[in-house]
Amino acid sequence: MKLPIATPLAVLCAAVLSLPAYAAKPAKAPKAPKAPTFDTKRLSDEVKTLSSDEFEGRGPATAGETKTIDYVVAQMKAAGIQPGGDLKDGKRLWTQAVPLLRTEIAGTPTLSVAVKKKARALTQGNEIAVRAALDGSKSVSFKNAPLVFAGYGVAAPERQWDDFKGVDLKGKIAVVLINDPDFETGNGDFGGKAMTYYGRWTYKFEEAARRGALGLLIVHETEPASYGWATVKNSNTNTMFDVVRDKPSATHPTMEGWIQRDLAVSLFKSAGLDFEKLKKQAQTREFKPVVLKNVTLSANYAVDSQVITSQNIVGRIDGSKKPDETVIYSAHWDHLGVGQPDAKGDKIYNGAVDNATGTAALIEIGRAFAKGKKPQRSIVLLNVTAEEKGLLGSEYYSARPLYPLAKTVAVINMDALDPTGPSRDFTTSGSAKQDLLTDLISTAQRWNLSYVDDPKPEAGHFFRSDHFPFAKRGVPAISFGSGEDKVDGGIAAGKAESDAYTRDRYHQPADQWEPTWTFAGMARDMQILYTLGNELANSNKWPNWSEDSEFRAARDETADQRPSK
Repeated sequence: MKLPIATPLAVLCAAVLSLPAYAAKPAKAPKAPKAPTFDTKRLSDEVKTLSSDEFEGRGPATAGETKTIDYVVAQMKAAGIQPGGDLKDGKRLWTQAVPLLRTEIAGTPTLSVAVKKKARALTQGNEIAVRAALDGSKSVSFKNAPLVFAGYGVAAPERQWDDFKGVDLKGKIAVVLINDPDFETGNGDFGGKAMTYYGRWTYKFEEAARRGALGLLIVHETEPASYGWATVKNSNTNTMFDVVRDKPSATHPTMEGWIQRDLAVSLFKSAGLDFEKLKKQAQTREFKPVVLKNVTLSANYAVDSQVITSQNIVGRIDGSKKPDETVIYSAHWDHLGVGQPDAKGDKIYNGAVDNATGTAALIEIGRAFAKGKKPQRSIVLLNVTAEEKGLLGSEYYSARPLYPLAKTVAVINMDALDPTGPSRDFTTSGSAKQDLLTDLISTAQRWNLSYVDDPKPEAGHFFRSDHFPFAKRGVPAISFGSGEDKVDGGIAAGKAESDAYTRDRYHQPADQWEPTWTFAGMARDMQILYTLGNELANSNKWPNWSEDSEFRAARDETADQRPSK
């Protein structure tokens, strides 16, 4: 099956319009509303099971996927949730089939860099991390391809910005910087510290393909990437997936990969160039691409590829009065599977926080709806596949929705919730202006929680969670983030916890269930998210984006398909 991916470039490449930084806190908190009490032991048991070694890191198209689907479906059935997936013989299945291109490098790739024709080998996962080709190639083999530094790899005509200046990249490897041109200064045409879509690595690979480049290498730096090299290695040297495309080479260059900053500095120096000086130049419109003279790259590796079918898991509670109008709760079930061993030899990427927590929350929120008074609008519990491979399950659903997007009231996404103690605040991925965020802030205030803008807008989280494929198609969508102002220990404790997770656990085998986790904060946050969705499901409201949001036009185009308020 071929999947048409209709994504207007203007939508993808616009910066997310941000609210001013603030913490919304009421003068006097009203009494918290009645909401279901979520069982912390059940949440702990579900996260423990989903992130156990038995589930093998929940990789798509592995035995771990089968075990995950069987487990989640069994839990949903026991909770009283109904199936909401594909139709077969007039009945809904528990899953939505998601065809994906699956690729992996066969064996160990041969990679080398040559300076003045003197070659030295590069080790996959150390100085360089190349991905299995997604452009349809069965093998990648080239010798002495020139390297061209192309700044941040951005072509933004609405900002009068072009890092390529017409340079011919055919047969060449472009080398680019991560994030946006104004990341370091915090000032400029790309949202300051807040990342635009131009700063995402997905965009940079796509633009390289549009420019006809043989390949693209992104220079990894921890601060602008918002994660360390371990995350790069673990996410890019294993099996790759993509939606099935008519012309994959239009989206992917043959080689896609990352290199360590130290390697980049060394190669620039060998070419008589100053890396830091060129980086400064790349932060201006006047920058022009620079060839790394006498520096070339060679590669040789086979690519195993096949089209496989993964599954989104879909549960549903039919609405009592308006079943054709839908509120979606979403979370991804997948993680990285089995991959490169860590220092302890552990190869299983268990994904306890990311995202067994979200999957457990999805099951339990579904249980609360199933056991309570039936809402007027339908509730869909969407547990998507292949988030870790590029939001592919949510991309597929939003391109081929089971329930019309025009009548989808909102998407409430849950990704990597905090399984420890409660916080006094919460955040979201990005701070896009929309009624749904206003509603969430108002709901959370009833529990005396304050809202804090995305604390790391430079990380581009808005583009990294499963709400984004819906947002770019106009559906009001939000991804909830646990707060850092801990009831026990304050901001210092919360920040230390968050930083330690990013450094030591994120996309690493160490993301494992811990017996010390109380799940008290997660259970409280789920009350807020349940209340938000329940009130939307029992209203005539149709949240929208702000008038100046880049997502407003797509939503307004379908206004005639929705009943008036």
